[in-house]
Amino acid sequence: MKAGQSFKGYSRLKKGTSLMIAILLAVILTLSGCSSSQNDAGDYSDGNSTDSAPSEGESAAGKAETEDQSTTSSEEDRSSVSEPTKEKGGGKRGYPNPDREMQAGQLTAGEWDDLAAWERFGNLLNSQEGDESKRLWGFWNFYRLEVVVTANGKAVSDAAVQLKAGKQTIWKARTNTEGRAYVYSGLYERDTANQGRYTVQVNAAQETKTTQELDIPQQETVKVDLGKGARLSDQVDLMFVVDTTGSMEDELNYLEAELKDVVNRVSDEHANQLDIRLSANFYRDKYDDYIVKPYPFTTDVNKVTEQFSKQQAKGGGDYPEAVDQALRDAIHKHEWSGEARARLLFLVLDAPPHDDPQIIDEVQQLTEEAAAQGIRIIPVASSGVSADTEYLLRFMSVATGGTYLFLTDDSGIGGDHLEPAVGEYEVKLLNDLLVEVINRYVQE
Repeated sequence: MKAGQSFKGYSRLKKGTSLMIAILLAVILTLSGCSSSQNDAGDYSDGNSTDSAPSEGESAAGKAETEDQSTTSSEEDRSSVSEPTKEKGGGKRGYPNPDREMQAGQLTAGEWDDLAAWERFGNLLNSQEGDESKRLWGFWNFYRLEVVVTANGKAVSDAAVQLKAGKQTIWKARTNTEGRAYVYSGLYERDTANQGRYTVQVNAAQETKTTQELDIPQQETVKVDLGKGARLSDQVDLMFVVDTTGSMEDELNYLEAELKDVVNRVSDEHANQLDIRLSANFYRDKYDDYIVKPYPFTTDVNKVTEQFSKQQAKGGGDYPEAVDQALRDAIHKHEWSGEARARLLFLVLDAPPHDDPQIIDEVQQLTEEAAAQGIRIIPVASSGVSADTEYLLRFMSVATGGTYLFLTDDSGIGGDHLEPAVGEYEVKLLNDLLVEVINRYVQE
């Protein structure tokens, strides 16, 4: 019986003395409190807990655009996870299941790549929910140009790409192993009409090429072929930035097991082909015992897994956390490789940054700087993420050439997970999905 429900057995109290009534009321309140306590301490899986992995064919791949599916979610679906105002007892929405062993291969997740479903993303931004989130976070115009860089017909990785209006640089990015980069005009400009002519400048292997003037968004893709291509770097930088506030308690221990498994698997798989550097970083919020706890890049896998093992969920206080300070440290205080096949920043969190104007401005600037350095932000949205937080994470992912990952309820672990505003996606084990995503970004 949940707190707040009536007790039918006591619904018809007979007339008696005031003392008898007082005694009965005291009994009712005592029983109600016990019932509430038992419910609050229970497993929050709502009967969906499962110890087995979801089937391979459970749903279609998230990469495909689904034209017959609405781009907006109903209020009922999207409001299933309400935004809390205070963290209590180390967690907002649930507790770890004490009967489950903290091992890898239990958390479930999905992926949605907005860059691969661009038309759908545009329709989503035109919905009421999307428009409100654009206004909140100041990401106004997603006028995107895809730049494909080749040399003698082969993709050029890590080429520096600049979108220019005259002599002014509007956006910087770097190509992935497919030779693709994405640049934006007017991303943070509220009143732009996107009028004007642009050029794209590409630099790689001491080769420079500039395109003729073009329009955005009419010009969706531009191809640039260099006379000479750069050698594909063997360097890969992987950074994990993890929220360790109290609200992450329901999933943090499982996440640690998953991330340690991913680090070991990727390192073993590519040990003889790639030079992989790893960095683990943890953050909370102001007034906690630390705001950011960073660790430098290292090739020592055991050191990184040990850093994960020492973390505990604690603090936080209100709903927003110091996401901006964690990103500032990640992007500015670490020595990312000057040349790399991939630079991936996995942002694992369940809450947004504070929405103060100066913080929003800094998040925008950090996103732009990450794109310029070729650091691809790949969020891993955990239980408790709100709709506005989802949009911000997808905005940052799109702007930096990343993809969006989100935990699901299928594992039965943790609190409720917001159903994302995406098309059909395949539910996978989180550790398998992370390895798959990393391999995709590093493969030739």
